Amino acid sequence: MNKIIEIAQLGDPVLRQQAQKVEDVTAPKMVEIMDSMLQTLSETNGVGLAAPQISISLRIVIIASRPSKRYPLAPEMEQVIMFNPEFDILSEARHKDWEGCLSIPGIRALVPRYSKIKIAYTDRQGNTQELVADDFIARIFQHEYDHLNGLVYLDRVEDNRDIIAESEFQKLMA
Repeated sequence: MNKIIEIAQLGDPVLRQQAQKVEDVTAPKMVEIMDSMLQTLSETNGVGLAAPQISISLRIVIIASRPSKRYPLAPEMEQVIMFNPEFDILSEARHKDWEGCLSIPGIRALVPRYSKIKIAYTDRQGNTQELVADDFIARIFQHEYDHLNGLVYLDRVEDNRDIIAESEFQKLMA
């Protein structure tokens, strides 16, 4: 059964809503949502996905870094599904780097993010987990976490000159 769901695009009101807390992560509906998110993400060159991006306003995030055409230098990691994630800043250091978004195709921007964070979340079995993330993985998480709060990466850009076309980004990476 095809569980790939269309990605909500910038302008869709769901991307600007505060996502709701998941009350029962083990509910059958959550398994269905997770499967849809995993299958949808695997069909993209994305490295993360938040439930609001598939028009489900719940606090669910997947981070799944892997090298791809969109992110050739991305580190490889096991995908992690997070329910109701929160994070603490472990270092005030912030770093600007390029981001793109499946919900905003065609452009990239330099976005400042914290370099080292500690993420607390509930896993798919209902257990509390912690993950210390730095650099690219911390960036992915903060990007997806913003989606849970009705923000997109363009809201974090400090200077409009830091926004470029995807085609120009590909030239920079070549």
